[in-house]
Amino acid sequence: MGVDGADGRVPLGSLGALGEAAVLARILPRLAPAASALVGPGDDAAVLDAPDGRVVVTTDTLVEGPDFRTGWSSPYDLGWKAAAVNLADIAAMGAAPTALVVALAAPAATPAPHLEALADGLRDACDALAPGCGVVGGDLTVSPTFTVAVTALGDLGGRAPVLRSGARAGDAVALCGDLGLAALGLRLLVAEAVDPAGNPDAARAAAVRARHPREVEAQLRPHPPLAAGPGAAAFGATAMLDASDGLLLDARRLAAASGVRLDLRGSAVPPEIFGAGEDHALLACFPRGTGGGIAPLPDGFRPIGAVVPGKGVTVDGVAADERGGWDPYADWDGAR
Repeated sequence: MGVDGADGRVPLGSLGALGEAAVLARILPRLAPAASALVGPGDDAAVLDAPDGRVVVTTDTLVEGPDFRTGWSSPYDLGWKAAAVNLADIAAMGAAPTALVVALAAPAATPAPHLEALADGLRDACDALAPGCGVVGGDLTVSPTFTVAVTALGDLGGRAPVLRSGARAGDAVALCGDLGLAALGLRLLVAEAVDPAGNPDAARAAAVRARHPREVEAQLRPHPPLAAGPGAAAFGATAMLDASDGLLLDARRLAAASGVRLDLRGSAVPPEIFGAGEDHALLACFPRGTGGGIAPLPDGFRPIGAVVPGKGVTVDGVAADERGGWDPYADWDGAR
């Protein structure tokens, strides 16, 4: 999002030249208010209405390098993605997102319009994916590495949260959302959107995006099926999570938390997408229907397997490969 000038001076129109107060004065008007906010940005802390009496909270951090590259992601893309990945975790608990708190750390030479565009991405993601949710506060500081840390809050609407630990033998395993597109988008960017030295290149990225819009959009500007989370909870989901680190890895997490085995159908989930991450689909379990048949599933979900006694994950009864999935420590090689 910008680096300090080679001569050591802070460019005009940058964050360092404007100062915190002036930057916030340009950002805050671009953010839509949260419907639940009784006190929004401007005080030491926000105050939210919480009619359920419980608040679902999650946080996620995007760091330049391991999580995004400015040669591929525009500031607007980054704002959108920072909101979407957090909103997906709220939905996976069966809750409706209500508010975001955003902390930004940016180099002093970052142009102020970059943060304005990021704010636009945050606002538009909330408007499109979770109407009524908005940014209610946060923090702005300086750092040599551009970092966006978002905390999302949600409301359960009087229902119990849907945990990873509730699946029981006999349940149906179902999925809402697409898998594999985001990983394919990243592979396309790595292969085709770099300069001869291997550095991310904005012009090449734009060309790749024009040729493969669905795949690249899934990586840079995801659209998780947020409404399906509360819908699944209302439908009686026994367990659910945001399958954003790869289907097999997240299925193993759900199986371990519930003390069961998930047997996936290979015909329903092609092997090439087993390790693909960052799709933010919802993996959920639902009680079987009367007589053991698959009960109707909520809108958007499709059956992909069954919960059976045992441990781990199998595909058509055969133990699944233990490899695959995104681990930020094991997988980051500095080139992502």
